[in-house]
Amino acid sequence: MPPIILMNDPRVVDIPVHECGEPLVDLRQLPFVDVDERLADQAGAYAQLREGVAWRLARAARLLPEGLRLLVTEGYRPLSLQIKYFEDYAAELRCAHPHWSDEHLHRQTSRSLSPPEVGPHVAGAAVDVTLCTAAGTELDLGTPVNASPEESDGACYTDAARVSTAARRNRRTLSAALATAGLVNYPTEWWHWSYGDRYWAYATSAPTARYGPMTYGALANGSV
Repeated sequence: MPPIILMNDPRVVDIPVHECGEPLVDLRQLPFVDVDERLADQAGAYAQLREGVAWRLARAARLLPEGLRLLVTEGYRPLSLQIKYFEDYAAELRCAHPHWSDEHLHRQTSRSLSPPEVGPHVAGAAVDVTLCTAAGTELDLGTPVNASPEESDGACYTDAARVSTAARRNRRTLSAALATAGLVNYPTEWWHWSYGDRYWAYATSAPTARYGPMTYGALANGSV
């Protein structure tokens, strides 16, 4: 695989954000998109995305072969939750590799979780998504959504070679629809796609990001 640029890379972190103030919308209202409740929260934040991202997700859903649908597992993620996820994974890696430097630990943690200050989910700009049939049966894409590199032996990487032919075909189907609709993939996670965040800006050579970290209550009500 070609070298992967991680979320903590200065080329990503240093991209400025020109917040556009776009509101969040509820993905449960989109056609051809199913929202899984495995990470549901009481406020329903998990099912929200910025309007421009949601519009592109709906377009991607219409590009899928007949009989397939997008299955979203998580959209917006509160900052406090992103911090918890990041710190918990870093602690897990620290226990397994106590000799790692703080810098290397931060980099390795950033393979699977964005540093909180640049997290696309925190900006409402990223979606974790897989494929399912019209009847709701989840397709095989090689690993569960949110599998870490350790537990999947690297199979969570989008271009991983050690996945079945069916899983690779399903990943290509998912990727083709989402990329055509304008979203970009984080290559360590086949399920993670975003638009308008710093990583999207880096991947597309955009001068600035459109969406920065936000509070659910504020943008859900149409104000930053």
